[in-house]
Amino acid sequence: MYRILKVSSFSYNNYQAFHPNLSFLHANNLKCTLCNKIGRHQIIGGNVFECTTTHYSTSVSTNPSESSPKTRKKNLKRSKYIELLEVSKNRTSERRARVKTLNARSWSKLHKLEDIINQQPSIETIPEVEHDFDGKTIEIFENQESVETLTELQNEPKKEIKGSVYARLSKKNKEKLTRSKSLNLDSSGKEKSFNSSLVSYVELCMNCGFLNRGWYTVLYYLKNNKKFVIKDERVFNILMECCAKNGNIDRLMEIWKTMVETANIKPSAVSFARRFETIVRSKKKDKAQLLASTMRLMRDEGISCNEIFEQTKWKLDSRELVLSAIRAVQPQFIPSVKMPDTKYNCALVNLLNNNPKKIVSPAESMFSVSELNNLFKEQLEMEKKTFVKVQSIEKSRLEKDTQYCRNALEQLEKEWEKAISAGFHKDLVNMSNLQQRLHRSQCPINIYPYLTVLDQADYVEIIKQEVRKLASGSETYSSSVPRLCRSLGKMVKIRYDIKCKTSNGVLQKLEKVFDSYSKWYLTPNAIRYGYNPRHTWQLLKNQYCKGPSLEIDSEPWSMLTLVSIGKFLYNIILRDIKIDINILKHNSKNKHYLPAFYTLFRHESHLCLEEVKPHPILSRLYKGACSPYLYFSVTDLPMLSPPLPWNEPSSGGYLIARSSLIRLPESAILQRERLKDRPANLLYPCLDSLNQLGSIPWKVNKSVLDIVIKLFKSGGHEKLGVPCMPPAITQSDLPKAATKEEKFEAFRARMLAKRRRAEMYSLWCDALYRLSLANHFRDRIFWLPHNMDFRGRVYPCPPHLNHLGSDLYRSLLVFAQPRPLGPEGLNWLKIHAINLTGLKKKESISSRLDYANEILPTILDSANEPFKKGAWWMESEKPWQTLATCIEIRNALDHNGAPETYLCSFPVHQDGSCNGLQHYAALGRDSSGAESVNLSPFDVPQDVYSCVAAIVDRERAKDAQNGIEIAKHLDGFIRRKVIKQTVMTTVYGVTRFGARLQIAKQLKDLEDFPKEHVWQGSHYLVHKTFYSIAEMFTSTREIQDWFTESARLIAGIRGENVEYVTPLGLPVVQPYSKSVTQTNPAAAACSGVVSHNVKFDKFERPNVVKQKNAFPPNFIHSLDSTHMMLTSLHCQRAGITFVSVHDCFWTHPDTVHIMNKICREQFVSLHSQPILQELSEFLISKYGFDYESIDHESHPEVVVKAIKKLNSVLRAVPSTGDFQLEKVLDSVYFFS
Repeated sequence: MYRILKVSSFSYNNYQAFHPNLSFLHANNLKCTLCNKIGRHQIIGGNVFECTTTHYSTSVSTNPSESSPKTRKKNLKRSKYIELLEVSKNRTSERRARVKTLNARSWSKLHKLEDIINQQPSIETIPEVEHDFDGKTIEIFENQESVETLTELQNEPKKEIKGSVYARLSKKNKEKLTRSKSLNLDSSGKEKSFNSSLVSYVELCMNCGFLNRGWYTVLYYLKNNKKFVIKDERVFNILMECCAKNGNIDRLMEIWKTMVETANIKPSAVSFARRFETIVRSKKKDKAQLLASTMRLMRDEGISCNEIFEQTKWKLDSRELVLSAIRAVQPQFIPSVKMPDTKYNCALVNLLNNNPKKIVSPAESMFSVSELNNLFKEQLEMEKKTFVKVQSIEKSRLEKDTQYCRNALEQLEKEWEKAISAGFHKDLVNMSNLQQRLHRSQCPINIYPYLTVLDQADYVEIIKQEVRKLASGSETYSSSVPRLCRSLGKMVKIRYDIKCKTSNGVLQKLEKVFDSYSKWYLTPNAIRYGYNPRHTWQLLKNQYCKGPSLEIDSEPWSMLTLVSIGKFLYNIILRDIKIDINILKHNSKNKHYLPAFYTLFRHESHLCLEEVKPHPILSRLYKGACSPYLYFSVTDLPMLSPPLPWNEPSSGGYLIARSSLIRLPESAILQRERLKDRPANLLYPCLDSLNQLGSIPWKVNKSVLDIVIKLFKSGGHEKLGVPCMPPAITQSDLPKAATKEEKFEAFRARMLAKRRRAEMYSLWCDALYRLSLANHFRDRIFWLPHNMDFRGRVYPCPPHLNHLGSDLYRSLLVFAQPRPLGPEGLNWLKIHAINLTGLKKKESISSRLDYANEILPTILDSANEPFKKGAWWMESEKPWQTLATCIEIRNALDHNGAPETYLCSFPVHQDGSCNGLQHYAALGRDSSGAESVNLSPFDVPQDVYSCVAAIVDRERAKDAQNGIEIAKHLDGFIRRKVIKQTVMTTVYGVTRFGARLQIAKQLKDLEDFPKEHVWQGSHYLVHKTFYSIAEMFTSTREIQDWFTESARLIAGIRGENVEYVTPLGLPVVQPYSKSVTQTNPAAAACSGVVSHNVKFDKFERPNVVKQKNAFPPNFIHSLDSTHMMLTSLHCQRAGITFVSVHDCFWTHPDTVHIMNKICREQFVSLHSQPILQELSEFLISKYGFDYESIDHESHPEVVVKAIKKLNSVLRAVPSTGDFQLEKVLDSVYFFS
């Protein structure tokens, strides 16, 4: 849909010559296709029309009978451009073109749409077409970033641009640096996208039993469509696998011939495995001859029999059949599958390759093997269902209408199920008929197989779950339609994955392997399979090599495919699900059905997004029914059994539900490829750390949970962070004589109230989910599988019930495994309680313990009467964790025996002291910076925030003496909390603008600071804070600048995303590419044809600004995560419990001293590596130019200088100071 149209030298009269059917076209007599009103358009400049009802531009009705009489023509201002604003993928994207000569014929070819004005407005993307203008001069700018006014480009005087060499490059020369690569990016990206889509489509056809459909699709692209080249051998291997199932040797030979002769793809070991299997299953009489000829051909290709068993993923009995086929030719053959290298190959962890003398189970003596196997079966059944019904803790409002609403809703859902089933069947039949009419001689990729691969009941159940989610959602927020469609498509994919694993025999084998793994997990010393979960799982996989492979995963579906499937299903929701608007009237006999859901457009910043909303009657019905249950996806919940160990990037976490090792968008394929290409043993340290964290069993702290639920049900508590249900918005009546200013203030207040209510409701829903799940698991032991983001930072997979989050939710979980407190455990509990309050931050550990002993009666009083007036725990910085610690101290003291024998499950935390700056100080060996962040030992902790505030105040005093007014106004207001957030986030790349907002917020919160000086004061303090940090951390700024400049030159000159490898071997790719509009797949919901032009980061230009700004914080986050992983691995070897919240480490009270020792040793070990030097060498090898081999004469001088500049910057490793890392080992307050 074209939103705005401007044409140079253009009027209605000459437009009628172009399009005679529009002789009645005028601004005030158009029927708007959005609001369906006449005369609702207004001219907003030039020839621009906008609907005054919806505030959205629209096309017009072309029926003259619907128009009113002509009105007087208006003279329109001449414009310099044709300007097209096209709504694409629900966003407004801009393309501008300059056309000096425009005639009627070229106008009609603008988008090859003869009747462009007749097109209905739509948020769907217009398909890409080639433009063929007859204009004499055309200049096209394809993206907004490169669009500038042509007049400015032509008339702007040439100025010498100062700055770096890269900044002085002209646009032409910048493009020349990467032109050779850029020319192939688009075609390579389309080729990759096409092959990926084709592989998943053919695999789906195989699982549907549509061999012919899949085969004809391949032939269609091979013979009839030369634009697409099939290069992925998996396409043919999957087709041959389908032939193998049926023993269809004739079709397999046809596919084989096409693969080799037409597609020019050599057969692989997998291809020969499928051929052997097909021969064995076939009914041919000359099987021996066929097997012998196949063996000869395989030898000619240089493929051995062992390679077949090493490279093939087996299903059901395929392995045994292929083995029998090979033995028919070579009777003595015994497959010798090579055991993968299970040892580390990383200097930081090579010492852990030695087998430990003793391995401690994280669930020792907690379960029997049979009990753990029963938990495995329960978890498996839960994952098969894909969702879990959980009892809500919301206070049930059993009013007189509640039961009526519940009965009405139950009846309505039964009617919906029938409507959904009928609508799905009808739409599927229509799609099938349409495809038969349109594609008799063609068979392109389409969504029809995706809608038949499951039973119809599965699709109906998916839609019912979506309807329930929509109807009970927020009144003020809804995800955009593409996001909703994508989510719905993912639900289909989840069920498809489960079906594949069930039908391929994976579940039966998984149960056998897990039985052996559970024995090792509970008694690792009695059954010495391996020295950690990953090693053990690898050995068991090798032991159970017969039968199907465990790592059988279906091919991923593209985002466009997922959205297309979701769009098809959402059409049913919007069209076939209806509600009687009189349903809430008890005695009404009249029934008036309307759609239960509708779409609307909402503005979000500069975007206009389409959203789906339930009918208000339906919302009231769900609200009145007060449903006692909540529904969650199984991957949103903890596991009832230990997670599968990560042993390769595609295998680990949940039992059969797909888990991602790294959280990445679908378009970020570059890092996935790096992981796939990297030798497995280089990834083992990261995988083993995830396995260690996921192996820890948890339970709910019921004492705290009961208190929180009681408070939540009674209306919440704002000070303690327990959300309350937001009140209804009351609209005050304005007097009729209200002024404009009064009306505006009333409107503003109403908007603020709506926003506040939406925020409160969001927090309330979040608390409801978390507390309901905690209550659901209150008597269960559970596990939290973990994965990483692209930098290597670790997170639990379940988003609601975990140990991350706010103070309230951290207080709800404790370790399931108890340990005796021992001689020092009680003291650590007391110190932990004081640490949580924040009262003694500047005091020594011994002083904090003395203080805890002094106020011990108060601590016990808080545990016994938590809501007593003036309760001590409520004044803490982290009140709920403080209360939980008070209760644990009381329980230890009330124990029948000595406190040392008390079995404690409570975690004690040790926090890093501004961890990001600690890493910078260690990288630069910065002595002054190291002292301020407690890398050096001191008797009392050093506070970097107070140090920075002192320097800022010193500079302020100087300025005040020099007569600077704002410095005088800030006297007495430069406090620790004012600059704390800015200091904390400086290391993570906060901008001056962001820092100014942070400081302004803190100044506003100071009651006695004059509000009229907030912005001026924040501007002043940002400058002084950055200056003070640079003074304290001399090397930090140099390192940050080197990171930033290197990333800027790599992204700008090389035109590639910045990559690096963490010290533990994880390859990292920054996934920041220029935003590219994807093809909107909405049309697939009708015709079924799916676009496969998906955009991948590998084939897109990088976003230079994001690449350079993100590199410093991302690299520090990777170091932060590396330190945590090293601590995790060594704690596992030491036999102690360890979990983390990034730079906050948790363990049992009696093992805090062990964890502290390991934590310091691993920090020193990490930073003893030449991290910056190795990073420089990696960047030079990957992005540097061979300066000597460059032909200087064929490149402009400025280009040669830019290449030289890139090489020199990448080699310019910042110098380091003289700080001695060994001091960290003696620093009590490094982590405390």
